[in-house]
Amino acid sequence: MTAHRLMFHFIATRDYQLMRKVNKWPAPKWIRLWAIAATRAGDGWLWYLAGLFVLLFGGANRLAAIASAGSAALVGVGVFLSLKKLSGRRRPCEIEPHCWATLLPPDQFSFPSGHTITAFSVAIALSEFYPALLPALLFCAMSVATSRILLGMHFLSDVAAGALIGSGLAICSHALFI
Repeated sequence: MTAHRLMFHFIATRDYQLMRKVNKWPAPKWIRLWAIAATRAGDGWLWYLAGLFVLLFGGANRLAAIASAGSAALVGVGVFLSLKKLSGRRRPCEIEPHCWATLLPPDQFSFPSGHTITAFSVAIALSEFYPALLPALLFCAMSVATSRILLGMHFLSDVAAGALIGSGLAICSHALFI
């Protein structure tokens, strides 16, 4: 077996082990509510509200910050749509039933997590302009990413790749708008 196939096998094995544990875990009600709220926030409205907040109170850098976060998120959408079609990876909720989550997936494929790409692209881009907001923005992005796993929408590797892609896009976008 080649090195890259061995690596993919190692990752997939761990992804499936975690999926089975998560899908069978009867999470406490507060975690269920938090996961659903975080994933719904990651549908976009949280980032639109963050953009509005920056636009109203962001000072002299507000337009550059909005342009940076918006362009990173927009490129991220193109990236995840393309990669999802290329990978064709099935979602955990299609492989094994979840014991409590009943959300329907927003699209067909799992890899990478589009919610996570968007969350990290906006959070990191805005934190580049407003470093004091980094803890709150990272909490939001991590909540979105974690919720996608807890709800059976994605594997751990899907959200890890999404976080890396989104962060990379944010850093590149920031370099264009400073």
